[in-house]
Amino acid sequence: MKKIYDHLSYKLSKEITVKYTTSFAIGIRFLSEELRNPIYAIYGFVRVADEIVDSFHGFDKEQLLNDFEKDCFKAIDDGISTNPVLHAYQEVVRKFGIERELITLFIRSMRMDLGKKKYTEQEYKDYILGSAEVVGLMCLRVFLNGDEKEYQRLKPSAMALGSAFQKINFLRDLKADVRDLGRVYFPNIDISSWNEEVKKDVESDIQKDFDFGFEGIKQLPKESRFGVYLAYIYYTRLFKKVKNTPAHVILEERLRIPDPKKYALFFQSYVRHQVNIL
Repeated sequence: MKKIYDHLSYKLSKEITVKYTTSFAIGIRFLSEELRNPIYAIYGFVRVADEIVDSFHGFDKEQLLNDFEKDCFKAIDDGISTNPVLHAYQEVVRKFGIERELITLFIRSMRMDLGKKKYTEQEYKDYILGSAEVVGLMCLRVFLNGDEKEYQRLKPSAMALGSAFQKINFLRDLKADVRDLGRVYFPNIDISSWNEEVKKDVESDIQKDFDFGFEGIKQLPKESRFGVYLAYIYYTRLFKKVKNTPAHVILEERLRIPDPKKYALFFQSYVRHQVNIL
């Protein structure tokens, strides 16, 4: 029965989410039940594309990404796919009206990862737009379920929040990006001159996005607000850790929040939410 396949497709996207990101997986659990599978499907789609360009060494990554993009749009056109991740994703795209332009921009950023090693200011902005801001907009489409007026109103803050999350990831993963993949996302930065002053400039830019994005979280429907707030809380703590870590250390180790501290953070956030502090 197709219902079985539909169920398994979403289940696979959920398993991908749980396997790759503890923090987002926990946040998704606190969305209302009807929102969880669609967000798992979006994350599954994004994660597979990211793995193609970052992890599938020894294979023709460009061809794999081209095939993935082609299969994605075919799945959307057909309303079905034999790729379970794409099958779940196409259903979400069709149901919630996710624009094809957002998907194209996302794939464009993934394609940049295949060859780009250093970024100009404009290339950096283009990459952030496709890799993070449009993903925030995909999720916002789900959270607002067809409310176009609210979507347009909250669109800038959703993009800012996605941008902040991605830039914090860049700082967290600086060692791996530089040492393992030879990439420097931050524009016009020679990694040999990476120092506290440069790091503080990057952090100041992130803080602006963070503050604006938080204002949007407070205006989300109650069905999605707390789940997104948990992701924000996690990144707030990670950002604090980044700011308290010397610039040279960030080049030597990947910063993370241990799982026990994550759970403590989420519990504290739940208590705050229950007493309407958010």
